[in-house]
Amino acid sequence: MHDYVRKILSSSVYEVAVQTPLDKMKRLSERLGQTILLKREDEQPVFSFKIRGAHNRIAHLTAEERARGVICASAGNHAQGVALSASRAGIRSVIVMPTTTPDIKVSSVRQLGGEVVLFGEGFDAARAHAEELAERHGYVFVHPFDDPDVIAGQGTIGLEIVRQHPGPIGAIYVPIGGGGLAAGIASFVKFLRPEIRVIGVEPEEAASMQAAIAAGRPVALDQVGLFADGVAVRQVGDETFRLCRDLLDDIVTVSADEICAAIKDIFDDTRAIAEPAGALALAGLRREIETGKAPEGALIAINSGANVNFDRLRYVAERAEIGERAEALLGVTIPERPGSYRAFIRLLGQRAITEFNYRYAAGSEAHIFVGIKLAGGEKEKQEIVTHLTGNGLEVTDLTDNEVAKLHVRHMVGGRVAGLDNEMIFRFEFPERPGALLRFLEGLNDEWNISLFHYRNHGADYGRVLVGAEVPPETRADLFAHIEAIGFPYWDETENPVYRQFLQAR
Repeated sequence: MHDYVRKILSSSVYEVAVQTPLDKMKRLSERLGQTILLKREDEQPVFSFKIRGAHNRIAHLTAEERARGVICASAGNHAQGVALSASRAGIRSVIVMPTTTPDIKVSSVRQLGGEVVLFGEGFDAARAHAEELAERHGYVFVHPFDDPDVIAGQGTIGLEIVRQHPGPIGAIYVPIGGGGLAAGIASFVKFLRPEIRVIGVEPEEAASMQAAIAAGRPVALDQVGLFADGVAVRQVGDETFRLCRDLLDDIVTVSADEICAAIKDIFDDTRAIAEPAGALALAGLRREIETGKAPEGALIAINSGANVNFDRLRYVAERAEIGERAEALLGVTIPERPGSYRAFIRLLGQRAITEFNYRYAAGSEAHIFVGIKLAGGEKEKQEIVTHLTGNGLEVTDLTDNEVAKLHVRHMVGGRVAGLDNEMIFRFEFPERPGALLRFLEGLNDEWNISLFHYRNHGADYGRVLVGAEVPPETRADLFAHIEAIGFPYWDETENPVYRQFLQAR
């Protein structure tokens, strides 16, 4: 720890980086009843904290290493830091980026002087290719997180925080991808102010540090979600693991919906738009307050970046209300007779309806897909469900049902008779030009496709809902075929939202 404190205090980051503000989130603080501060790393020259570690590493290159040039692998933020720092120093930089990287980050790297190589569908493939190129051409590899100089550069954020807020601090919440930011901040804060809790935050779909600590060593996850691309790392570093294991007080995981809600919180308070990884720490902070685990004193979240594709905001806006428990999605069965809808709406009183989907189907029952705006979160939702069931209606809570949120809310519209052997599957695949065609070409004509729904959500992965007629005797063959396609999938045939709104009668 002493070595890292010395490195942090002697860091060269301010040759390129700036000291960022520590802003109070007034609206969120009032709403949650605690002082919440946001460290604004989105205000760096490359709109991300990564410039700190990248420049500190490049500043320590020897003359011989500078002449060889540098290379790195990154989903975008580290890439921009390396490109800017190398450009300022007059050094050649080659940047290997996954093919799924948002266009805004690729364009920015090129504008900053980096030579972009697009390779692989995720960070790990890009890193392997960058290491191969470094070996082949003699470039100096600038690691995005598992390097002492990089870790020390990120640790200057901890130095700034304790200077900017000398009063009581309950906890600092730090996003974790490979662990360099968390390791750097914890190294300094735990040395100077050991009473401050340092909490790492990871997405549920990319919790590589939590997996490493549970296993006692860095382990590779089978797959990681790409929504928060800035922290989509399958395996943390050896050095970052050692420091985070010894210095972090806890690690919190959050859902994509919670991240979307945190992006909205940041916008409401600052009018700034954070990238998903940038809002990750605030999502963890909120989770701790809502579960009663947050300590007393000021709570600080690191807004690590703002490099987000504009079209991704469609998905963020759609999911933010659910993430902050401001919307409930319900499937409600009412009598199929005149006046039933009016009676149903009266039961909801003056609550705002965000969505109301229905199509006639023969029979005595009607199924409604309804969205309701909430002011009282989970408690209010349960009150609504109790009130409706108390009045004789059958209610299915779909608020956390992925098929409902991603697909069925856009599909309510009728059923088809005679599909006795229909099965329903949900797939995810990396979102890039040609990806949907590749997915379709992987399907086999042996089974008749009975349902297909795809929407481009502006995220880094596409989601498809597929129905197929599958006779029982061929189901084993179908599963073998799906496994061979190679994309993550879920069998949703028994999902209640499918059975209620789409299944043939």
